[in-house]
Amino acid sequence: MADPDRIVIEAMRPDDWADVALIYRRGLDTGDASFETEVPAWETWDAAHLTEPRLVARAGERLLGWAALSPVSDRCVYGGVAEDSVYVDPAAAGRGVGTALLTELAARAAQAGIWTLQAGIFPENRASIALHQRCGFRIVGVRERLGQHHGRWRDVVLLERRSEAI
Repeated sequence: MADPDRIVIEAMRPDDWADVALIYRRGLDTGDASFETEVPAWETWDAAHLTEPRLVARAGERLLGWAALSPVSDRCVYGGVAEDSVYVDPAAAGRGVGTALLTELAARAAQAGIWTLQAGIFPENRASIALHQRCGFRIVGVRERLGQHHGRWRDVVLLERRSEAI
C-alpha cells in the first residue's frame, strides 16, 4: 500500500488542471505571488508554458503543488532560458513540496537543454525567494517599480540559476 503522506513528483496531466488552477488561485489571493490577478483558462495557460517540464507534487491522490516553465522570449538566442512558476497549496507549506518541485524542475529543464532558469519575485514573498536560493538561484538584482499590481507599483527581485552543464 502506498504511503499517503509520501510526496511524489511527476509530470502534470491535463486532468490535473482543476487542482492546479485552485492552487494557483490560492497563490494569487495572497497578493504577493504574481502580477496576474486571475487564473486563465486551461487553453491560455497551456499555450503560455513550455510543454516540458510541467510537474505536480502529490501525496496519495492529493495534489500539493505544481511547477512549470514559460519561455522568456520568442528569439532563438533565448531558447535555453525559461522563467519558472512554483505554487504550493498553503495547507502543504513547510513539508518540502516547493523544494522538491523546484529541484526536479531544474534537473528536467537542464535535461531538456535549458541553460538558465529565471524567476521574478515580489520582495515581500520572502518564502519564494528563500526557496529559490536554497535551490541554487542567485539574486541578480531588483527591478524597481516594474509594474502596477492592484493599483500600486511593485518591485521585482530577479533571480537566476545556471545549469551545471554549462
